[in-house]
Amino acid sequence: VQLVESGGGLVQPGGSLRLSCAASGFSFSSYVMSWHRQAPGKERELVAVVSEAGRSTNYADSMKGRFTISRDNAKNTVYLQMNSLKPEDTAVYYCNAKHPISYKKYDYWGQGTQVTVSS
Repeated sequence: VQLVESGGGLVQPGGSLRLSCAASGFSFSSYVMSWHRQAPGKERELVAVVSEAGRSTNYADSMKGRFTISRDNAKNTVYLQMNSLKPEDTAVYYCNAKHPISYKKYDYWGQGTQVTVSS
C-alpha cells in the first residue's frame, strides 16, 4: 500500500496550491479519502473528507470556502485545491485512506508534503 503526496511548497499569502495524493496497493474506490495537516507544535487535524464515489465532502470550518477536496477514481488520486492561503495554513499535509467499515484494520497514511505560506 502506498499513498504519495505531492504539490506542496512555498506560496505567498493569498496564493493557491493543489496537492495530489496518488494511491496504490488497495481498492481505492472503496475507501474514504481525507486530507489532514499538522503544524509545528500542534496536533494533527482533519482538513477535508471525500466519500468513496466523490459525491459527498466535508471540511473543517476554517477551510470551508477556501479548500476543495476531490478524487479521480480512474487515476487512484485524491486532490486538495487550496486557495486564499494564509500563514496559519502552514503545515505538513497528509493523505489518509480509510475503509468505511473495517477502518480499524484498513487505515493508511502518506508521508506528508510540506506547505509553507509566507511572504
